[in-house]
Amino acid sequence: MLELFAFVARHGRYALAGGLLAGFLLPDIAQSLRPFLPQMILFLLFLTAFRIGAKATLLGLRNSFAALKVALIFQLVLPLVALAVFIPLGLSHTTFAIVIVLMLAAPSVTATPNITLLLGHDPEPAFRLLIVGTAILPLTIIPIFWLSPALGHLADVFTVAVKLLMAIWCVVMFAFAMRRVTFRTLNTRQTEALDGFTSLVLATVVIGLMSAVGPALQTAPLVVFQWVLVAVIANMGAQILAFLAFRKLGWGTVAVPFAVVAGNRNFALFLIALPAATTDPLLIFLGCYQVPMYLTALVMRRIFNTPNSASHTH
Repeated sequence: MLELFAFVARHGRYALAGGLLAGFLLPDIAQSLRPFLPQMILFLLFLTAFRIGAKATLLGLRNSFAALKVALIFQLVLPLVALAVFIPLGLSHTTFAIVIVLMLAAPSVTATPNITLLLGHDPEPAFRLLIVGTAILPLTIIPIFWLSPALGHLADVFTVAVKLLMAIWCVVMFAFAMRRVTFRTLNTRQTEALDGFTSLVLATVVIGLMSAVGPALQTAPLVVFQWVLVAVIANMGAQILAFLAFRKLGWGTVAVPFAVVAGNRNFALFLIALPAATTDPLLIFLGCYQVPMYLTALVMRRIFNTPNSASHTH
């Protein structure tokens, strides 16, 4: 079994692409997985925290001031800049503006450390940015939602953000405890197997995340194509710009993990606070947003000039 998971680890980026394709082609399975998405996403976080371990995380958090600055730029400065553009143009109430601002205001998705690993880079900086970004979310959303009432009710989003923060910390602490009592040190074979298993979980998660896209693809394929285009430009465009900026600043060791976070944000957590009339197109965008997210490990590899296999970075 370990050998099977290790094989998947070496070809993990193709497993993600397969999950993405299955999400399009198997709408019934996608709908059946949808109710379990929160649990599966938290399980992904557990696997990431278990792999990295408490020691590496604490060492990273000692130098977390850089992560805090980046999180503030990603989650506060960028959405405020977007609002400064949309509001004078009278576009702040449009679905396009809402999804862009929400995406920029959101913290990292829980899968970014896993995606970073598939790109052949250390997942710890992405994990650190996930933790820091989630921790400051209840504060960074206040000016954004105050300036743009169309985004939803601030009180609801604040509650969701606090619950998310508590859930993440509980899962992370449990993973650290399990790592301590089971495998204090993971050897290369065990790490590869864990990475392969995580890739399979990621591929399963994306099927559920595509649940709104399959039906929409049958009824309004042009609308789906337009949202895929928006998602690809927003996601991969943000990754490329962030990568170039961090390289220019001389942050070469964290340029890739931080760039992955720049484009892959957990904007789904805001949906609970949005007006009902706005929710449907956002659900379609959420599904379309998975396309660039889960193709990052394939498409961005050449742009980031990373090694051919993540298995060399243990």
